Amino acid sequence: MLFVTLLVIPTLILENSTVSHDWKLAAGVVNALIWLAFVAELVVMLRVVPDPKRWLRDHPLDIAIVVLTPPFLPSSLQSARLFRLLRVVRLVRIVQLSRRIFSLEGIRAPAVLSLAVVLVGGTAFAAVESTRQHKVSAWDGIWWAMQTVTTVGYGTPEVTTNAGRVIAMAVMLTGIGFVALLTAAAAQRFIVRAVREAEAQVAGEEADLLYEIR
Repeated sequence: MLFVTLLVIPTLILENSTVSHDWKLAAGVVNALIWLAFVAELVVMLRVVPDPKRWLRDHPLDIAIVVLTPPFLPSSLQSARLFRLLRVVRLVRIVQLSRRIFSLEGIRAPAVLSLAVVLVGGTAFAAVESTRQHKVSAWDGIWWAMQTVTTVGYGTPEVTTNAGRVIAMAVMLTGIGFVALLTAAAAQRFIVRAVREAEAQVAGEEADLLYEIR
């Protein structure tokens, strides 16, 4: 399911890019297969869990993905494509991330999260900012998200909608948090050896003291 979830990102990029009809048709087929995979997972889970009603209450995201992202929606509901970004949320493992967030090992998870925010945020930005007069491609959106998350901010493409501003705030906050984590990890690498030496010295003094007490 994680692999299926990762397929959402290139599918959205292809559907919002100026590619040939064959590529768009392939993206539509992949989108349908992704949705069917989530439906199959939902059905299987309801069959194997001991309490299906409780499982449904505890997993509203899984229900929302199946209900809000069917591939047979009419083309007039272009904004409904944004709901497919709910599928990408499955990549974020909040519990595991919170346990390792302040360790050197935990930098990997925030890095993956930041990359997902750039891809998803950029695609969503392109979807909400595109108009008939001013077309914003998915690649333009990802470029905008990258310069926003790194706090460079060239200002292109320009944000003109409230939805775009909300996405920009989320991307900026993610970038600030990730830079702070990288700074903390670098500092920890410098002081971890000194801390271990101090701990060993204290442990040795405690052993000598216990020996004297005995």
